[in-house]
Amino acid sequence: MFHKHKKHSIQYYESSYLSGCDFLTHAFCTRLGGVSKEDYKSLNISFKEGDMEDRVLQNWYRLAMAFAIPVDYFLTLNQVHGDDILVIKPYGNYLPEEGTLNYDAIVTTRENLAICIKTADCVPVFIVDRVKKIIAAVHAGWKSTALEISAKVTSLFFEKYRSSEKNLLAAIGPAIGQCCFEIDEKEAKPFQKQKDHEAFLLPSERKDKWIVDLAESNRRQIINSGIPEENIDISNLCTSCRHDLFFSYRRSGGVTGRQLNFIMIKGEAPCRVLTIGDEHPHFQKKH
Repeated sequence: MFHKHKKHSIQYYESSYLSGCDFLTHAFCTRLGGVSKEDYKSLNISFKEGDMEDRVLQNWYRLAMAFAIPVDYFLTLNQVHGDDILVIKPYGNYLPEEGTLNYDAIVTTRENLAICIKTADCVPVFIVDRVKKIIAAVHAGWKSTALEISAKVTSLFFEKYRSSEKNLLAAIGPAIGQCCFEIDEKEAKPFQKQKDHEAFLLPSERKDKWIVDLAESNRRQIINSGIPEENIDISNLCTSCRHDLFFSYRRSGGVTGRQLNFIMIKGEAPCRVLTIGDEHPHFQKKH
């Protein structure tokens, strides 16, 4: 089950499945608790959507203060709507040689690194090996979901880390629901090739249109990879219906902010949390 919490001004959700892992910190944040205005009100964490940069920075600092995590401990991706996975080593430099972060999933065993997914309708998925202490954050928009990114991340746990199915937990956060997400015939074709697609792909009342339940598609991918169904938590919160709580790209017509979803393996307590007076975080120009 998902439960709503508040730290300082920041309102967010936690999965009870992941909250039971004492080595983890995680949050599926709402849009509430920041300083951004108008279309980006209020906790927009993306520099790319047209919001004022200083407000986005203040939002990041509020997040950092609320969770007692230094701003430069958060790692965000460019999120290119593909299926590439960034695997981060436990020590040393984690940036790829080309210096770009054009990925839609992160997997790591590194401590004190909050791996992040930005969303405004797309599906945020966290996968955890609760015994080997491995975490993944997955950005599953409709294109990545059609590419079966959650299945590919789950397979990586088995192939690279030799994880046991029974030790893996998954949490599927707030995303646009089937009540609000329609695609055309061409976009539906890759979904029709997925196993159990009848459970998440339904014909629309409109000609040549289909209704897709993206969260359910990702859930089915994880189940079909071998993770027990009872190990998967799903929020059942629609970002479009709950525009009061979440940014929604479709509901807003494309002009909106992004909320943050992050997961981190706890290590030694960070020595400090950056405040407004500190220099800008490393993600300012890159992400």
